[in-house]
Amino acid sequence: MPPPRRLTNLLALAVLGVLAQRPMHPYEIATTLRDYGKDTSFKIKWGSLYSVVQTLEKRELIAATATARQGGRPERTIYALTETGRTELADWLRELISVPEHDYPRFEGALSLLAVLPPDEVGRLLQGRLRRQEGALAAGRASMEHYAQELPRLLLIENEYHLALLEAEVRWLRAVVEEFTAGTFPGLAEWRHYHETGTSPALGSGPPPTHTDPTPEAPTP
Repeated sequence: MPPPRRLTNLLALAVLGVLAQRPMHPYEIATTLRDYGKDTSFKIKWGSLYSVVQTLEKRELIAATATARQGGRPERTIYALTETGRTELADWLRELISVPEHDYPRFEGALSLLAVLPPDEVGRLLQGRLRRQEGALAAGRASMEHYAQELPRLLLIENEYHLALLEAEVRWLRAVVEEFTAGTFPGLAEWRHYHETGTSPALGSGPPPTHTDPTPEAPTP
């Protein structure tokens, strides 16, 4: 098991990865990430980006090498990857690629508490999510086709992975929504009865029973 990594913000990984190409100033780093479509894999915010750059410089993973000015704009500091940063980037990537990690997705957490809501409402909510994810899948495929004309597959592999996950979710949602629509979802009647009456042997009702150990019998003389 690898030791805990000091850097955990994936935006830092993105900055190191971009600077592995050539030195850049923060604005160029952000535009490069967006031009390559990486803003779908990393949450890019100006405030966060500059904070990450400062952290990387403090840890000597990147270093300021020059300043540049365009027209009347303020000077921009250009940063380059250090040898320490290059090693950190490679080690971090090896770890992320080879060691599975559970990300605790929010949707999975919500599914674990599904019984809190009435089944008819859950069916409508899942239908709404399905429509949104179908739209996202269509948009993702169109975006992939667009970028595939300009970029090699190597630079789009994470988009390919994202679409594969999205396709799997859409297939699963369609199957579950169909079960709700047809009334074949297991335990649906008991689930609905629980929300109508507050009691259900299948889903449980009220506080859990209190278990007590029986008083041991006295030994027979």
